[in-house]
Amino acid sequence: MRQIAPLLAALAGVFLGLLAGAVLILLSGADPVAAYLAMFQGAFGGRRALMETVLKTTPLLLMGLGLTVAFRGQVWNIGGEGQYLMGALAGAVVGLGLQATLPPALVIPLMLLAGLVGGALWAAVAAFLKLRFQINEIISTLMLNYIAEYWLLYLVRVPLKDPESFLPQSAQLARSVRLPTLGDTRIHVGFLIALALVPLVYLLLWKTPLGFRIRAIGASQTVARYAGMSVSRGIVFALLFSGALAGLTGIMEVSALHTRLKAGILGGYGFSGILVALLGRLHPVGVLVAALFFAALTIGAQTMHSVYGLPMALAQVIQGLVVLFVLAADALARRWMMTR
Repeated sequence: MRQIAPLLAALAGVFLGLLAGAVLILLSGADPVAAYLAMFQGAFGGRRALMETVLKTTPLLLMGLGLTVAFRGQVWNIGGEGQYLMGALAGAVVGLGLQATLPPALVIPLMLLAGLVGGALWAAVAAFLKLRFQINEIISTLMLNYIAEYWLLYLVRVPLKDPESFLPQSAQLARSVRLPTLGDTRIHVGFLIALALVPLVYLLLWKTPLGFRIRAIGASQTVARYAGMSVSRGIVFALLFSGALAGLTGIMEVSALHTRLKAGILGGYGFSGILVALLGRLHPVGVLVAALFFAALTIGAQTMHSVYGLPMALAQVIQGLVVLFVLAADALARRWMMTR
């Protein structure tokens, strides 16, 4: 019973969250069962619907995996939005600068690498502030989000602005340097990269000394220090790793979907990734399931909106309710196991 208690708690939390969402749908004047069926149909009912759900799953999965590593070490990186933007900026600048001189086979990997580095460097600012001045990473990463956002808005209005456009946006990435798609779908290779990272993050956290150090730091920094572990190195790695994946997410979204830097490329993935990591119980496989679930809610909400006139924001409310109930059920399950 102890082994399956966490799973049962998670399932109970999801059920209660959906039940609470059903109450809100009912109060909005719609049939909850029919609305949920429409949501499911919108997310999985057909090739196009499934394709859009997979597209939405990709950034959620990448963000969730990076934050899983950080949160396992009790490093509360709330700066995914800023790291996403800086990765998108770094990767796009590399792509725009090299697309006319180097072959796409070189430009695309360099763009992705620049995205990784851009996100990691932005997270490194928070790591420096924490270790040098003991500034809480929640505050620093949150503030860095706003700096990154307004920095990007300035760049696309002045130095990086496309001279042929009246809108505040950069020049467009050439079609040859955009992420390749799978067959005749809109699903890009970023989805395969995200899937490949699921087992890699699992191996990192549970099969390597570095992963053991991160989990030990998360359990107790004091004990980790007494055991001779470098807490500062663990914190730096956790922040840089999560920042790198956020930056990778940013350049993937720009390269595959937006094709240029502009306002509105964020998509809220930084904060949604936090919910995905928490709902996935900070386990890579759980994060994969949570990312798919959140993507289905978001895409399905469009159908629910068009059929029943329910607000799109209702999907975000349901997401929050599910996470809230899952965390509450998990806390109750832990308390129950401690009494046994």
